[in-house]
Amino acid sequence: MKILDESFTKGGSGHVRVVPDTSEDMWQLFNLLRADDHVEAVTFRKVSRSAGADGAGPGDSERIRVKLRVLVESVDYDGEGEAVRVKGRNTTETEHVKLGAYHTLDLDTGRPVRIEKHEWDGVDVVRLREAADPAANADLAVMTIDEGLANVFLVGASVTSHRAKVEKAMPRKTGAAGMGYEKALKTFHKNALDAVLRHVDLEKVKCFVVAGPGFAKESFLRYADLECARLASGDESFPRVSTGGTDKKTPDHGISTTQSLRAFQTHRKKILETHASTAFRGALKEVLESPSVARLIKDTKAAAEIAALDAFFETLATKPERALYGPAHVFAAHELGAIDTLLIADGLFRCADASARRRWVLLTEEVEAGGGAARVFSSAHESGRQLGELTGVAATLRFPLPDLVDAELPPIEGMAGLAIDLNA
Repeated sequence: MKILDESFTKGGSGHVRVVPDTSEDMWQLFNLLRADDHVEAVTFRKVSRSAGADGAGPGDSERIRVKLRVLVESVDYDGEGEAVRVKGRNTTETEHVKLGAYHTLDLDTGRPVRIEKHEWDGVDVVRLREAADPAANADLAVMTIDEGLANVFLVGASVTSHRAKVEKAMPRKTGAAGMGYEKALKTFHKNALDAVLRHVDLEKVKCFVVAGPGFAKESFLRYADLECARLASGDESFPRVSTGGTDKKTPDHGISTTQSLRAFQTHRKKILETHASTAFRGALKEVLESPSVARLIKDTKAAAEIAALDAFFETLATKPERALYGPAHVFAAHELGAIDTLLIADGLFRCADASARRRWVLLTEEVEAGGGAARVFSSAHESGRQLGELTGVAATLRFPLPDLVDAELPPIEGMAGLAIDLNA
């Protein structure tokens, strides 16, 4: 994310003007925006024009490009389209949009956005700085694969995005259908390789992991290596076709299969295989926990989240008096100065209640000021979704508190639930 200009202080009001570049940036933008912010961006408005000379009668309508500033009432994130929609009332005097009229701004990559807040709290500032960090690109790519099914994911600092799904009906290996098995397998491997070449930039990711049960991963990599060898041998029949797509997420960059396979061959050392129990999204946690993968991505945010969550569950299992979860228990432990590591889902900072958000922000800042660690989990990662199932907040303790852990505490008013969409 590029910051074009900024004028604010932590804890005070001000604005920032940014240009989101990637899906990671769109997720960060979604988490930055909330009700009562002012957002200014270029948008399109459908305007009707009268046909008659006296202004009566039916007329045509057209989409007009205007710059609007809205007072935010709600913010939605579209994970598939990688877009953020901001609904609110217009506060800009224009020819086409009345003051106070409702409008929805569709924010997208490559388009400047100006954000004004009455208060930029500590979580806002940290998120903005992380988004502007040029190193915050996709950390790794993963393809989970089984016979006839493959999924391609990009795992970034804050977002795990599903980029492609490849399916192929596979005949039986034996009997009359066995004659078509090899042909179907080759077609499946070709389509899976095309998906990888289209969606994975091997020059940028730390590693590309092929994971799955059985021998499907080894079989796919053998096919890919043979294609690379065929390219290196100068096979004239090798196709030179664009790997670009027509969907919004996959613009056609004019990169040929030949060029992409050369990148695959050049960065072959970045590609590794590991076991996973399935070819579905749930296998990503297994992939990130694999020792061979963890070693390569140990300095990434996704790996840090996995390690922190694993440490919490291990403490919960072996030393239950030093681990707890839920708003009431976590705040009670904080009042005793007992929190060593705080695990909190970013969805809690998206709560509609401003006073509740301030309490979560203050909790995070006070834990860190007291020498503890505070890890904010992205709900767009598998680890964040798992933490969401534990109310979105948990902690490991500096010293045992068996009485508190076993106590049944009443919920804190306005903070009993989790403001997180696990399907986001």
